[in-house]
Amino acid sequence: MTITAAADGSALGNPGPAGWAWYVNDDCWRAGGWPHGTNNQGELMAVLDLFRATAHLVGEDLHILCDSQYVINSVTKWMPGWKRKGWRKSDGKPVLNVELLKEIDQELRGRKYTFEWVRGHAGHELNEAADERARAAATAYQQGVAVRQGPGFGSSAESSCEAAHPAGAPASPAGAAAPPMAPPRIGQQEFFGDAGGFDEPDLFSVLEEESTPAPGMDASPEAIVEALERELLRPDTRADLGRTGVLLHPDFTEIGASGRIWTRDAMMMELEQSPEGPTDLELLGADRLGDSTVLLTYRSYARSGTTLRSSLWVREGAQWRLRFHQGTPEA
Repeated sequence: MTITAAADGSALGNPGPAGWAWYVNDDCWRAGGWPHGTNNQGELMAVLDLFRATAHLVGEDLHILCDSQYVINSVTKWMPGWKRKGWRKSDGKPVLNVELLKEIDQELRGRKYTFEWVRGHAGHELNEAADERARAAATAYQQGVAVRQGPGFGSSAESSCEAAHPAGAPASPAGAAAPPMAPPRIGQQEFFGDAGGFDEPDLFSVLEEESTPAPGMDASPEAIVEALERELLRPDTRADLGRTGVLLHPDFTEIGASGRIWTRDAMMMELEQSPEGPTDLELLGADRLGDSTVLLTYRSYARSGTTLRSSLWVREGAQWRLRFHQGTPEA
């Protein structure tokens, strides 16, 4: 039997109250969380708990549906290199969420597993169910109420999963309850920079967040957007997944100077891995296209030369977020 389950995470504020969940069906799922954590920690914990929950089924294949390219790349691409370097990245900095990753690495031994990327918030039944439960767990910690943990992979859940997916048939399965785990210590791109990084466009995992006040809330939308654009040029901002997760729209897209298409998750991971970039811009225009839309055009400066850029910002509640960006090398 192939065990198929969706795993997802949620963080309100990122970091903030956080939740995680894996889901097979209404009789076979589990959720948990912490008072303070990040979306990526939630995503990783969902995968870890799913491996633990199915550890007694070592002969079964585990098929994990995940909307986070960060998690998929971490487990299937980056982790072997990080281990060889003593759990450090290529720039020598410590790997983020290393304790969760080490735990997952332990659970992978002797297991047969595959990951499949699914688009978040796109109507995928299992992904939506896992997302709903992860968000509910984060909300419970935010409100100080008990978390609905789910049945896990108990005897009734096991029989329910096996009845729905007999051996040899495609499954929609499973996991067993494991003790909640405390969150660990949070230990060349084209976006405002040069080409490099991922071989293929990586699709995003949506970070849930509560609006973070934009700089100068009494200022005009044009001034607020310009300030946020300048903030995205700073290495400390670019290296902060929590902050870029707030500033980049869930449907963020970039057409890079090379013609490559970038999506939010790929951009966030690349910025975190390689935060260097131009530190100055020459504003060319800030045009309000509507009550909640501003188009920013400017020239950025880097060692490789100057680039003409355009950024489309949209307002969601009190938060301005970057929806689209394009860069063209200046002749």
